[in-house]
Amino acid sequence: MEAQQDVIEWYKAARVEDFPKNGGACVKLQDKQIAVFNFTRRGEWFVCQNMCPHKKEMALARGMIGESEGDPKVACPFHKRAFNLYSGENINGDQEPVETYPVKVEDGFVYVGLS
Repeated sequence: MEAQQDVIEWYKAARVEDFPKNGGACVKLQDKQIAVFNFTRRGEWFVCQNMCPHKKEMALARGMIGESEGDPKVACPFHKRAFNLYSGENINGDQEPVETYPVKVEDGFVYVGLS
């Protein structure tokens, strides 16, 4: 029996210029609040859930982005809990991880992959 793979459907989030350089913004796709980060200093885009698992606040899109041991991270603006933007892992080790999503930029638009 073959393993079933999740099918990714790409959703247009917004135009590239709608996102701040070296910052994030929240978009709603399907029934999810998604945090999209334009990490200009690294030349990369990242997407994760907007809800910080610490107090269930919809706040990660407003968090500060930076690096931890060379990996991109976002820190919750309220509780300073930091999450790896590649894996979603809680860098502080005291919270559950956040969900991350694939992202691509085409023809001036940012797309988020949801399964």
